[in-house]
Amino acid sequence: MKSNKEIAVIMAAGLGSRMLPLTETLAKPLIPVFATPMIETLISALLKREVEKLYIVTGYKSEQFDYLSAKYSNITLVKNEEYNTKNNISSLNLVCDYLGAANCFICEADLLVNDETIFFFDFQQSCYFGKFVSGYSSDWVFEMEAERITKITKGGTDLFNMTGVSYWLKEDAKQIAQAVRAASLVADNDQRFWDEIVNLLLDKIDLTIYPVTAKQLVEIDTVAELQEVRRTLAAADYIA
Repeated sequence: MKSNKEIAVIMAAGLGSRMLPLTETLAKPLIPVFATPMIETLISALLKREVEKLYIVTGYKSEQFDYLSAKYSNITLVKNEEYNTKNNISSLNLVCDYLGAANCFICEADLLVNDETIFFFDFQQSCYFGKFVSGYSSDWVFEMEAERITKITKGGTDLFNMTGVSYWLKEDAKQIAQAVRAASLVADNDQRFWDEIVNLLLDKIDLTIYPVTAKQLVEIDTVAELQEVRRTLAAADYIA
């Protein structure tokens, strides 16, 4: 695959408290599903797309991620010292200097990429990877008009749900960086999710959905969900 001269930001700073007791000793993104840490299934997909530079923002048990920068030559680790007191807007703020330098992915680290081909699309527009959920979902959802996202909110019926991966054209990433920097200067914003800042920019960014299935990109938030994935998604079905 031809190099896309893209970058990726991977958010890996959180406590992973819903994955206790496993996260008492191991950072959540490093928990293996099929003998591979979740974060490395994501790294593998990004590297096969030939993303040039990956910035991983760590926090909780940050030292456990050190092996990644030794194993992969194009990974830079960035430590968020405030991970325990601020929301993930603080993590994205740390890498704003890189946003806008190239088209980029912004990804959560605690995902199992079960189909790497979803990362190989020729993106011509900024987008969130979304899975469609029939009926009501209390998760983060996208309200839309035609193909355009008009609102990012929590809770909704028959809508695409957030999956933890997004893709941004260079100029859109630059706008996000500027808005995150500005928002981070206001103390009341330190508990925001960075996606809430994007929600304020939807009149300026032409943002759409890139549909994926729950099997292609698996969100694992609890020990019960991890056990269910290991039970229902046999190793033979792991297609990355």
